[in-house]
Amino acid sequence: MAENPVFERAKRFLSALRHCQVLGLSVHSASNEGLTIVLPYSPQIVGNPETGVIHGGALTSLMDTACGMATLCVLPEFEVCPTLDLRIDYMHAAEPHKDVYGFAQCYRVTTDVIFARGFAYQDDPGQPIAHVMGTFMRMGKHIKGTKGFGGAVTGGAQ
Repeated sequence: MAENPVFERAKRFLSALRHCQVLGLSVHSASNEGLTIVLPYSPQIVGNPETGVIHGGALTSLMDTACGMATLCVLPEFEVCPTLDLRIDYMHAAEPHKDVYGFAQCYRVTTDVIFARGFAYQDDPGQPIAHVMGTFMRMGKHIKGTKGFGGAVTGGAQ
């Protein structure tokens, strides 16, 4: 099986983010077309203990991370790209005790801003839990103070 460099870069990026480790996020798939990450169901992300419904903040973290990581799919080299704006439209609550998948793709790349969109789902991508749109600022490859982080993502020293 041929190595997928986008998938490998996405896995390294995710492993470098502490909040992603705490949430248990993992890369499900990644290509030049976009990526999907998984938020596993756990009692720690429940917003309503009586129903077991996942907290909206966990879903927001999933989708912000997915959209931000989608920049890895379209840029030839790692760049720091913080979130400028994120809009999430919730369609319905996630079903308790089920993992949530977050798919995102970049649909426009400019010299300063990257535009991303995506959706969260559980069993069926055709029945999304939420839709998301976001913009991410391109800060460049050589931002001061990110040398170690960039190296962790690219798999080498920067």
